[in-house]
Amino acid sequence: MSDAASTPTPTSSPLCPHILDATSESFAADVIERSHDAPVVVDFWAPWCGPCKMLGPVLEKLAREYDGKFTLVKVDVDQASDVAGSLGVRSIPAVFGVRDGQVFDAFTGVQPENVVRQWLDRLLPSPAETLVKQARALEATDPKAADAKYAEALKIVPDMPEARLGLGRLALAAGRIDEAAGVIAALERRGFLEPDGEKLKAELILKSQAENSGGVDAARAALAAEPNDLTRKFALAEALAASGDYEEALSLCLDLVERDRKGVGEKARQTMLAVFQLLPPDSRLVTEFRRQLSLVL
Repeated sequence: MSDAASTPTPTSSPLCPHILDATSESFAADVIERSHDAPVVVDFWAPWCGPCKMLGPVLEKLAREYDGKFTLVKVDVDQASDVAGSLGVRSIPAVFGVRDGQVFDAFTGVQPENVVRQWLDRLLPSPAETLVKQARALEATDPKAADAKYAEALKIVPDMPEARLGLGRLALAAGRIDEAAGVIAALERRGFLEPDGEKLKAELILKSQAENSGGVDAARAALAAEPNDLTRKFALAEALAASGDYEEALSLCLDLVERDRKGVGEKARQTMLAVFQLLPPDSRLVTEFRRQLSLVL
């Protein structure tokens, strides 16, 4: 009998909840969704693959040892070739580290245990990253606790953008607009903003505009009194955007861009861009109004 035939096929341990077997149908839930809670290590293997039988037990041992710091998900490429193909797997064993729904790192071939440990330690969130994730989950329910965790993270990594943005979001939610604006200004001095930074900046723009508009009812009444006043129309668009009525706000802004491109229309264009930042990229409103705005411009 050959060595390949006599070597046991690696399988998930029924005694360890941190080791799973995934199929094409369960991959999204077992890997993508699960990775938003903790990192997932995906091991692409096959029963006929000798090197897989060497690496598999190492990964399983570490999954037990790390005890929930990551989940090991094993995928038989013969049973889930579509998943392997979508990730560009060309040879096995192939191991992917997934965090927050995205591939964070990967390696192929058999690696010594100490090398795999080093790879895992890079994959796992740092103490500061863990604090930020905990704080983000607390923002809506316990902002005081979230603030404390962001502050603790900044003690570990003083210039951590994610923690600074978290404090900016908390400041904006509490109405401390100047404080939130200061966070954005400091981060912009680097020459760029992360997507969360762009979103916070957009929220700041709309929040500031809302303070100037006096609210939707007041802005609508003012426009009704002077229906041809473009400034009053923009004030209503600002109030609507700040209140979350994005479709009517975008419609009013688009009309202003068409009618007064160099005047109030430019402010209206900026408001449209701010709203686009707040909506999902594949939102119907973003798709529709981006197209219309590009035609007008």
